[in-house]
Amino acid sequence: MRTGRTRRADDTGGDRAGGDRAGGTGRQWARADATRQALLTAALDVFADRGYADAGIAEIVERSGISVGSLYHHYGGKAGLYAALWEELSAEQEDAAARAVAASRAAGERDPIALFVAGARAYLRVCWERREAARLFHGGEGPSGSSLTRRGRARRWIAQNTRLLGGVSADVEGAPPDRAAQVLGLVLTTVIGEAGREIATAADAAAATEIIDEVCRILVRLAR
Repeated sequence: MRTGRTRRADDTGGDRAGGDRAGGTGRQWARADATRQALLTAALDVFADRGYADAGIAEIVERSGISVGSLYHHYGGKAGLYAALWEELSAEQEDAAARAVAASRAAGERDPIALFVAGARAYLRVCWERREAARLFHGGEGPSGSSLTRRGRARRWIAQNTRLLGGVSADVEGAPPDRAAQVLGLVLTTVIGEAGREIATAADAAAATEIIDEVCRILVRLAR
């Protein structure tokens, strides 16, 4: 017996069938996204509880409710989960900073230091909002090669900050800042990175906000 869904597809021809296929693909993507997110959430919980070295795939699978086959399909194992969590946090921090700088520019701000501090404040807020993940990565533990990946991203972040402090848009590739801006970018970016560790371990939101405010004041003093 043909179902009503099949009859409707037959009655409306190929367009309906194509729509069903498109809808099915969308649902598959949504399920895959939900699977990935469940695995990442469980992995972060287990890494936070056990540390990366002692975290077990079996416990991640148990907490997520996802099969071990799906875990390996999406992430290839424990190291892939760690890398995906780090990429997720880094992207969120960078996006928050970029949006804050863009908003300040749109409001008429032109001082490079004020723009830099706006981005730094947004970045540091994410360190508190995503403190469980931030604590994991600031701890330095991780799979082989992860520290090299982090250093590479840190160099790009320093370069972006240096261009911003030099008065050049971070979107302009190949625009060389002067030596003073390079040193300043390195120093201030290092301060932000270390401050992120303290913020992630703050006792509560009020303490985190106090640290963020003080760090931003220090950044202004150092930059001037």
